[in-house]
Amino acid sequence: MNILSVNNVTLTLDNKKILDDLSLDFWRGHIHAVIGPNGAGKSTLASAIMGLHGYTNYEGDILYDGQSLKGVAVDERARRGITLAWQEPARFEGLSVPRFITAGSQRKDTAYVKELLGALGLEPERYMHRSVDRTLSGGERKRIELASILAMEPRLILMDEPDSGIDVEALQYIFEGLRHLKDKGVTVVMITHSMAVLEQADHAFLICQGKLLDKGGVKKIGKYFANKCIACDHINQPALTEIKA
Repeated sequence: MNILSVNNVTLTLDNKKILDDLSLDFWRGHIHAVIGPNGAGKSTLASAIMGLHGYTNYEGDILYDGQSLKGVAVDERARRGITLAWQEPARFEGLSVPRFITAGSQRKDTAYVKELLGALGLEPERYMHRSVDRTLSGGERKRIELASILAMEPRLILMDEPDSGIDVEALQYIFEGLRHLKDKGVTVVMITHSMAVLEQADHAFLICQGKLLDKGGVKKIGKYFANKCIACDHINQPALTEIKA
């Protein structure tokens, strides 16, 4: 059963057609990858699903649990269980790691925070009194962000370039966290142009210039992406600045 359906979505930004009659079905409780070259429209798709400012005036429809998301505000989408993990995690100067992790969770106890940190390979005692700020590395911030997502217990998580700016060790903990989400029945959608990330998925979509090129198993899509997706001069990036809030 699909948890999310993108039905014939076309989105134009700054007179550029970024998504072009795009249709995708995401199965409940699976890890999906949306892969394609830079400028393919991947992050724009995630922004439209999340309902970010500037990305809601599309043709077609996006259905969540069979219901249209048109006119549904970002905060309401979050309440319904949709969350988006940024390519570059936000910093919150002065906000402690425990408060950040439990901000969207019903559980606020210290033991729970320590459990989540430990599950992502972060020694709890090193982070309980730290802030989510510039003193943390990119890998640390990504894992702490994922801990906060685990605490929210979402139903659908969109991850934009989960491997961006982090080392191999941190990435493995991110992948373990995603598998943990899947085991709990969460649907994961990874936005990526990385073969390493693609290999973690159950199913993949290959898009370019806002169109679906192919879909299917990871091996099939990985072979296509590696052998047929070559550099081209198409620049499909809107000048519109994304508002990540």
